[in-house]
Amino acid sequence: MSPAGGNAGPGPGPLALYVHWPFCVSRCPYCDFNSHVRPHWDDGLWREALLADLAHEAAATPGHRLVSIFFGGGTPSLMPPQTVAALIDRAVGLWPTDPALEVTLEANPSSAEAGRFAALAQAGVNRISLGLQALDDGALRLLGRPHDLAEGLRALERAQAAVARVSIDLIHSRPGQTAEAWEAELGRALGLGTGHISAYQLTIEPGTRFAALHARGQLHLPPEEEAAAMFERTGALCEAAGLAPYEISNHARPGEECRHNLQYWRYGAYCGIGPGAHGRRGGHATERHRRPESFLAAVSVHGHGIGAETPLRPREAAAEALLMGLRLAEGIDPAQFAERTGLALSEIVDPGARNSLESLGFLEPGPRLCATRAGRGVLDSLVAHLWNPAGAPMLAAPAAQ
Repeated sequence: MSPAGGNAGPGPGPLALYVHWPFCVSRCPYCDFNSHVRPHWDDGLWREALLADLAHEAAATPGHRLVSIFFGGGTPSLMPPQTVAALIDRAVGLWPTDPALEVTLEANPSSAEAGRFAALAQAGVNRISLGLQALDDGALRLLGRPHDLAEGLRALERAQAAVARVSIDLIHSRPGQTAEAWEAELGRALGLGTGHISAYQLTIEPGTRFAALHARGQLHLPPEEEAAAMFERTGALCEAAGLAPYEISNHARPGEECRHNLQYWRYGAYCGIGPGAHGRRGGHATERHRRPESFLAAVSVHGHGIGAETPLRPREAAAEALLMGLRLAEGIDPAQFAERTGLALSEIVDPGARNSLESLGFLEPGPRLCATRAGRGVLDSLVAHLWNPAGAPMLAAPAAQ
């Protein structure tokens, strides 16, 4: 996919739609996403609220072409298939739609949820992102996952039978894990037949149960050198298996890259609906109310769940585009950057720092601003060095959905 125009460019272009489902069966101890454990919810009420929120975003983005829909969470595989179908059908009716529309749904591998995969495919889902997280029962218990390995592998088979494109999520740098153990685990994962693997380093996020355990000295992550070795081996093993590392944590066969996430990382336009969802469209940043009850109340009063909508100033947009674009192996195209932010790369990147980082092997030479694999491994530090000190301070990237 090669988006042209979108977030802050001269006219409408490709658009991605993110749908946040906030509910989970249980909360994982490492997770800081907007997820909520509720004993029950009203499916019909949630379907109508999300459809209203969707209609508001369609009215705000006339002329855009829908290229992807992504159901994230929380645990979207808990959504009734009829709700998924209603949202897909409404979105396709409200926007001009790309013939190769990608519709991804994140799923947990529990047997009950895996039993819905065929119905979700009939509803219009054509890509499943399966949260295996580990191929070891002890690690799954540590991570608080509600499935064991056997159940996870059965769910993977059902996902592969239901849709043509399946991605699996894995977490490395877990307590007690070595680079050699991770290499063996990843090697097994690469033999499972999926065209996309997301391999994330375990990090301690504020407000999580892991953060409390870590603060009390009851949770110890591998040393930085061991985690760096796992990152390096991940890229090398995946590339050798034909899954190129096209982003810091994402690896895919050619043509199986996540088109939805590429729209984010290339700083194209996207709408976010549902509790806590973020959006970037028409030069504005949107954020929905996070609490499910607050979201429903806002929709009932205003017809949408937006808690905040603010204009993006050019330097704010440029800061976000820099952070997002350098995650990609392809880097940042200067012309596309200027079109989407209103600023030239040369206005926000320190030329001396860029030359120095190229000579040290952290940036590729050439017109595109592109981090090497070593540079992507230290991205926060890389961006901090590149940001032009003559301008405003560096800003944080959009929060995780």
